[in-house]
Amino acid sequence: MKKSGMALLLGSALLVAAANDPMAEKVKIQNQRVVAAAAKALNEDLPKRVDPYTKLVKIEGKGETLRYVFEIDAGPKSDEAVKKEGEARMQRNVTAGVCRSSMRFLKSGITIVYDYLSAHTKRPLFHIVVDEKRCRPY
Repeated sequence: MKKSGMALLLGSALLVAAANDPMAEKVKIQNQRVVAAAAKALNEDLPKRVDPYTKLVKIEGKGETLRYVFEIDAGPKSDEAVKKEGEARMQRNVTAGVCRSSMRFLKSGITIVYDYLSAHTKRPLFHIVVDEKRCRPY
């Protein structure tokens, strides 16, 4: 019991130290600036067709998160059919792609979100969040 109490105390002390670390705050501010600048620059060329079914419509930077918003035109397929048929594949493929192409962002503490909406209904189809932890299997 004493060991687990000591581990909890040390863990809490490390969290407090990290929270009070001026360097951590500087990194956070730098990340926020990078995210805002990236979103601004990348939005200049949008909307952009990605493939015959997908269009990148906007990129948002908020805090330490860079959010890509896509629209999928799946023709006559219902939103539910698109979700059922593609969710696992999209999660796997997008995560692997982001991990390969954006590891530098992820290692610095930036999170990348891919949101896919139906082009017809504008309802959410897929919401994929990628951070450094999610890239470990890739």
